[in-house]
Amino acid sequence: MADAHKPRPVYTNIHVSQIVTYRLPLAGLVSILHRISGALMFLLLPLVVWLLDTSLTSEISYERFSSAFIAGIGFVPAFVLKLVVLALIWAYLHHVLAGVRHLWMDIVHDVSLKQGRVSAATTLVLSGVLTVVLGARLFGLF
Repeated sequence: MADAHKPRPVYTNIHVSQIVTYRLPLAGLVSILHRISGALMFLLLPLVVWLLDTSLTSEISYERFSSAFIAGIGFVPAFVLKLVVLALIWAYLHHVLAGVRHLWMDIVHDVSLKQGRVSAATTLVLSGVLTVVLGARLFGLF
């Protein structure tokens, strides 16, 4: 009977200073990264449009496009351009994989905690591995 008067736990919002120590579930991390990747793709949209336009306009503009990854653009070295494109590659891959994960969960409607963890881990691993492979290609490792 003593358990009946036990005070209920109080849950409050976490403070900014607690973000470092807060233990976020894997699915929560995937959700936050999904939003970050979407914002990154939106912010880098002008770069994507420029890359597409420069690569498709003519043979001369394609040479300029190719040389940007070797010599850089203006004061921006090629290494920085490649890092920005690598971030864009990660954002696209993660956003697509996390989006497919969310669509699958919406279609199935019966997702257990274990299935949520496995799909979140799969999303993180696949986006990471594919980013490393495409990044190795971007930086000329193969």
